[in-house]
Amino acid sequence: MSDKAKTAVAIFAKQIGTSDGKSEWIAVDQARINLFADATLDHQFIHIDPERSAKLSPYKVTIAHGFLTLSLIPHLTSSIAPRDARAYDGLVMGVNYGLDKVRFPAPVPVNSRLRAERTLLEADLKAPNTIQLKQQITIEIDGGDKPACVAEFLTRLIYA
Repeated sequence: MSDKAKTAVAIFAKQIGTSDGKSEWIAVDQARINLFADATLDHQFIHIDPERSAKLSPYKVTIAHGFLTLSLIPHLTSSIAPRDARAYDGLVMGVNYGLDKVRFPAPVPVNSRLRAERTLLEADLKAPNTIQLKQQITIEIDGGDKPACVAEFLTRLIYA
């Protein structure tokens, strides 16, 4: 086992079940929604057509794609400071490994602001120099009563 990975696992073990805090806010405007629609070829009217959405959608405005909200996790969590920076000493890279569970409890209306809260659920050694973190990411909508997204996000941290 890498000494750096061993130290990191011990540090992370003490943080399980606790929040690292919340991210900065990000605005989700129509331009961002349209760019995502173009990138994913998902041009359903509830995302890109304000006039038709006002008439036919139960939300009366366009809404962000659920996968747009999900795709913002790396950006949102990058503004959350680690609880103990020593856990990242010797880190060569982190990679998105996958998701265990994702839910979209509330739609994200156009021009909403989002932020994420990150809570560590698990930290496991997967190889002598690799740790897997399972973190619950809760994305809230400014002024909303329900989160836009709750995801169990898996990250692999690879140490020198």
